[in-house]
Amino acid sequence: MTRPDTGALTLGLLPPFEVSLNNQQSDVRGALSALLAGLGPLALDVEEAGTVELVMAEALNNIVEHAYADRRRKEAIHIRCKQLRDGLHLRIVDRGMAMPDGKTPIGMAQNIDVDAIDMPEGGFGWFLIQDLAKDIRYQRVGHTNQLDLRLAVALHAEG
Repeated sequence: MTRPDTGALTLGLLPPFEVSLNNQQSDVRGALSALLAGLGPLALDVEEAGTVELVMAEALNNIVEHAYADRRRKEAIHIRCKQLRDGLHLRIVDRGMAMPDGKTPIGMAQNIDVDAIDMPEGGFGWFLIQDLAKDIRYQRVGHTNQLDLRLAVALHAEG
């Protein structure tokens, strides 16, 4: 983790921190645990912690599976987290392949009222991310992908 910003403490906010992982499926679980541990001082309730974990798991798994689909060499993925009064602001930075058309997928709800054999295999991830997160923004900067999003958890009243 990076050094905390002590100015945030005076506002009653969690200091910004970073979690890094390799672009390996086996590293995602550890990164999620480290992220939730870093958020520990916020004492998120079960629902808020679940939202953070679900959104970040979907985003990281998509990066590992798609952005690095053709790469065997280990490369770092970085998660930057900072708390502001409107929630948690997260930025995920990786050096994988760019998103098709330079934008996030539409993420439509899937029909699950079908026989098990006819259930869609994928397509839930971006729907969940877009349903649970706010202010989602993707951009390609040089050779890196940057995905920014805000989760409306750990909110502080103005005052």
